[in-house]
Amino acid sequence: MRQRLLRWSGYLVVAILFAIACAFLSNWQFSRNDQKATEIALVERNYDAKPVALDDVVDAEGRLDAQREWHPVQLRGEYLADQQLYVRNRPHGGTSAFEVLVPFRQEDGRVLLIDRGWVPPREDSSPASTPAPPAGTVTVVVRMQPGEQLPASGRSAPKGQVPTISLPAIAEQVNPDLITGGYGLLASEKPAPSKALGGFDKPAEDPGPHLSYAIQWILFAVMGFIFIGYVIRTERIKAKEEAGERAPRPPRRRRDRDADDEDALLDAATR
Repeated sequence: MRQRLLRWSGYLVVAILFAIACAFLSNWQFSRNDQKATEIALVERNYDAKPVALDDVVDAEGRLDAQREWHPVQLRGEYLADQQLYVRNRPHGGTSAFEVLVPFRQEDGRVLLIDRGWVPPREDSSPASTPAPPAGTVTVVVRMQPGEQLPASGRSAPKGQVPTISLPAIAEQVNPDLITGGYGLLASEKPAPSKALGGFDKPAEDPGPHLSYAIQWILFAVMGFIFIGYVIRTERIKAKEEAGERAPRPPRRRRDRDADDEDALLDAATR
């Protein structure tokens, strides 16, 4: 019995550890769901808002206000087309496309990186032919985005390309005056170019499966205890059955021969 109790205690410890792991994973999915809900709310609030000036979303040191992500900004100035770059491996049109990055100098001298759109790759994995941006003075509307981190893997890119939109790295490569706290996704240009690049879709408003995953992990934790309870109950029933088979049977009562003869005489007399 003691061995069974020790074994069942081990089962219970395993169930508790499994429940703790499930609770951690469930909480992580709840956090992801909250983060996604916050991102969706930010898009809904800012995406179609009235364009504002760059100074309203970026401070004097070039830092983007986090609450202004996706907010439209109107700029007037000129593209620095000779400083154009491509950022590789961007998922557009079912391919690993190239997005076209061009610094834009405002009339006040500030330089903001603009992602003008994307082009598909050629068969040799180089970017397809890219229409030049409008020359001269241009009025553009962009939606502001924070910069990206450099790849953790340390991967690089060929000359004229970058692996991510890491604004400090791009500033070192093409223009030291570049604002490094945020960049703009192109929404419109006036005058319009002769040929437009592939555009950007509005972010999906689907929060994803994080909430359902969080609930599933809670159910898994409960099921773990149910399973352990079932195993313990099965073992107890089996132990009782085995104990019943091993129990000594009561001795059979033997009747003496004289008693058998008397019973036979009585049966014959009553006939």
